[in-house]
Amino acid sequence: MSAQQWADQALQSFDAVVQATGGFRSRPGQRLMAEQVAQAFSQAQLGKIDADDEDAPPPARSIAVIQAGTGVGKSLAYSVPAIAMALERGTRVLISTATVALQEQLVAKDLPALAAHIAKPFRFALAKGRGRYVCKLKLERLAGGVGAPDDGGIPDDDLFAEEEAAERARRPRAESEASMKFYASMADALSRGQWDGDRDTLATPPEAEVWSPVGAEASSCTGKHCPMFSQCTYYERRKELVAAQVIVANHDLLLSSLGARLLPELDNCLLVIDEAHHLPATALDQFACEADLSRLTWIDKLASRALRIGQLVEVEEIADIPNDSSRLRATLQDAARLVMDIYGKALQPSKAEAGRSHAAPRHSTPYNHITRARVPNGMLPAELVEPLSQIAHHADGFLAALRAIAKALRSQIKDQPDDARRLSALYAQIGALAPRLESLHATASLLLQDAPEGAAPAAKWFTLETDGDYIVVKAHASPLLPGNTLRNHLWSAVRGAVLTSATLTSCGQFDFFLREAGLAGDEAVTTLEVASPFDYGLQGTLIATETRADPRDASAFTTEMVDALLSDLAMVESGALVLFTSREQMRQAVDALPTAMRGIVLVQNTLPRQQLLATHRERVANGEPSIIFGMQSFGEGLDLPGALCESLFITKLPFAPPDDPVGEARAEWLRGAGRDPFSELVVPATAIRLAQWAGRAIRTEEDHAHVYCYDKRLVRTGYGQRLLKGMPPFTLERRLA
Repeated sequence: MSAQQWADQALQSFDAVVQATGGFRSRPGQRLMAEQVAQAFSQAQLGKIDADDEDAPPPARSIAVIQAGTGVGKSLAYSVPAIAMALERGTRVLISTATVALQEQLVAKDLPALAAHIAKPFRFALAKGRGRYVCKLKLERLAGGVGAPDDGGIPDDDLFAEEEAAERARRPRAESEASMKFYASMADALSRGQWDGDRDTLATPPEAEVWSPVGAEASSCTGKHCPMFSQCTYYERRKELVAAQVIVANHDLLLSSLGARLLPELDNCLLVIDEAHHLPATALDQFACEADLSRLTWIDKLASRALRIGQLVEVEEIADIPNDSSRLRATLQDAARLVMDIYGKALQPSKAEAGRSHAAPRHSTPYNHITRARVPNGMLPAELVEPLSQIAHHADGFLAALRAIAKALRSQIKDQPDDARRLSALYAQIGALAPRLESLHATASLLLQDAPEGAAPAAKWFTLETDGDYIVVKAHASPLLPGNTLRNHLWSAVRGAVLTSATLTSCGQFDFFLREAGLAGDEAVTTLEVASPFDYGLQGTLIATETRADPRDASAFTTEMVDALLSDLAMVESGALVLFTSREQMRQAVDALPTAMRGIVLVQNTLPRQQLLATHRERVANGEPSIIFGMQSFGEGLDLPGALCESLFITKLPFAPPDDPVGEARAEWLRGAGRDPFSELVVPATAIRLAQWAGRAIRTEEDHAHVYCYDKRLVRTGYGQRLLKGMPPFTLERRLA
């Protein structure tokens, strides 16, 4: 087929599915989006290209960036054309979302419904990171398998049974017994078939420190050589992915698995990135790194394990481990001292913070505080260059020895299947600590990296954390521009993609998102804005309340805003949502609530999220007023249609000034280039956040809502007018507080 025939056929499939769906209603915007999706995917040239033909043009790429307003029905608009075309072209669809909620909605609801109506059958599967699944070999060990060869446990000559027993003895007895009981209960549930090994299906998801010792990890996994391979939950899920034509992943997994074989190859699949406005932030998180310069006992432990196992499998490369490990530890200590010498004043807690720490009751949990010192302009002090170079050098040598040991272990596991259980356990012992060494090497390398002239430097900073009686110094580094990172690591591999969200434009333009996502200036990119089918002017009213106090004067503004807010809340007869920009602001509003109103206000974090929302829905269903007080996480992804949110209150414009170390470094770089960080970064980011917040008000064609904003900058400033352009076009009313 030609590209146009593929596109036409995919659109015909979309029309057929829509007409077969109960409660059919024509949505021109949804069909327009489906048409753009079909066109984009039809033009992408997938698969291997003849590398021997030097005269062949580069493969055709096609990327569509589509903003689909609330109510468009974007999931159906992208999934049907993508799946229909993938089935016709013999390829697969990879859908990436930002939230687990949308992942689960797609797999549990949307895709099963679609499968019932689409002409050709297809399989779909949910992709999660390896760490969401239990390692049965680790669980067996921690649940009491050590030294019990008769029942399939670890043999008595296990190299590290004594070491682990000593570690358990150092922990409080109650803590050790509780952990053992928990692991034993998990092992029992697995053996009885009452649990599938997925962390998310446990009745009570465990804390990270409890799950980590039994979670599956690439660094400690021998794959098909493991004696538990045939029973491994993770690899069973991998089989489902291999058989599926549609895979639903998330942005973290998409970026963390680049270059791996977990997900379909990006040059030979159709990629959909939903909730795409989260992609730049996810990229920065994924490619940032940190290293602890203070707590170093793990180095000795890893060296000891590596030497003992290396001798066992006769690896010559272990000869350098004693020198590399001892020099690594000594140089890390030197680096920590130098950091305190150079940045000590900036890293010392303020008197107020120190007072809070000392004021804690004797038996209370110690107050942990983190202070930060950023490296200006990414220019590392000369005194730190040599120790960090030594850290990178010795970490690299140590890692090379570990790779040699791992290779030898895999070879022996393959050649000695009867000894595979013991050898796999040894592999896991090294793999449990190797990621710390890898992170140390990556952090030192990025800290040492100098940016080419005119290019953005990496953000670099150090932190001091008081952890009870301990002081912990850490080094951190991160790429500065998410767009550069995505361009180099993601888009260089992608042939066909659709990026979509309800909020991709900022102040009415795609420019900011395209820069942040690494797609600015890319000739393969097309953009489309699909308007919401809602009549915002008729369905919603934006009431801009102008306070006398300047919103930048937090104390005076909050006092006046709370008075106006309480007056408006007194008029609420059904469901309402109040969004705050700080915990202190929300606290003051809660404290000011009159007694009569306290019973109808639900405050975020006083109840589990699902319980709080259920209570809200129940009250509204009973005809009672119910008001939710929430922060940023309640401003996005919260679906409260109809009477559940007839009134939305935005207490203050949700500015997020670049005061994190990456944001600070980026603002510094922009100022150095004669550019304005507020206009280039803060305002566009705020526009997207404000559009998300305002989007909580109108969720269906039947909804009517009032949106209140108490920040006069929205209507009194030039940038406020830019922010208004990015909001739904409500009818505007202005009033004085």
